Amino acid sequence: MRTTICLGSLAIAGLLASSGPLHAKEPIATATFVCADDNSIVAKFYADEVALTLSDGRDLALPQAMSGSGARYANADESIVFWNKGNTAFLTEGADDTMTYKDCVAD
Repeated sequence: MRTTICLGSLAIAGLLASSGPLHAKEPIATATFVCADDNSIVAKFYADEVALTLSDGRDLALPQAMSGSGARYANADESIVFWNKGNTAFLTEGADDTMTYKDCVAD
């Protein structure tokens, strides 16, 4: 008996089997920030990144970036940057660093 294996199907099956949630591990910490203009940010902190849920419905995952003070997370081109220090935070967006989520305090 001859067995034929379709490598394309195996590759796809392997990808599906290995795919899982974005963050398989539990976060180190979670905080909800209440911001100006009725905005809010839910931040789940991991060892090297933060997962953000913004009140406008967006979900973002940003890797940790260099910071002189506090914790800073940014995408590759730094068009989105999340800053956190103590119980405060803010989010900037765009080339001009517009502060879209400001005066955020953990509740």
